[in-house]
Amino acid sequence: MPDYFVHESAYADAGAKIGKGTRIWHFSHIMSGAVIGERCSIGQNVNIGSKAIVGNGVKIQNNVSVYDSVLIEDDVFCGPSCVFTNVVNPRAFIERKSEYKITHIKKGASIGANATIVCGVTLGEYCFVGAGAVVTRDVSPYALVAGVPARQKGWVSRAGEILGEDLRCPATGERYEIRDGQLTPL
Repeated sequence: MPDYFVHESAYADAGAKIGKGTRIWHFSHIMSGAVIGERCSIGQNVNIGSKAIVGNGVKIQNNVSVYDSVLIEDDVFCGPSCVFTNVVNPRAFIERKSEYKITHIKKGASIGANATIVCGVTLGEYCFVGAGAVVTRDVSPYALVAGVPARQKGWVSRAGEILGEDLRCPATGERYEIRDGQLTPL
């Protein structure tokens, strides 16, 4: 008996690797070759491609497709209906599977509902992508980005709190500093 849960309406194809304590909900499809870590929550109507990698403790909300060449590290949050792409210039009549670009979502990042992540970008550790944003370039660790196209609006703490000028997390008291244009914890 597996040490993970797959709802009776979901499919986990033979050859998919699913970690202990992971829960896969209604109408989802995990393709053969997909790798999902431990303690993940895979919401309703989620598709995970055969060459996608999902780390431990990841929450993927409803209606998300994690395509081939998307790498999601530990503790990432993917909001409802967020979108990943894998080809820059798709055409229905031209096969471009050999041109898939790697999209890398680093530890602790959060992606808001209905945000679009264009392929080939890296989202840095603990960054926060606002709902509905369209990310077309790399996002720095701890950066808060929003808009179309997404632009940096500020910084967030590891706890996801917006940092003020003092660069102190209002929830945890953790302090940060900016070095060479990048936020780092003290």
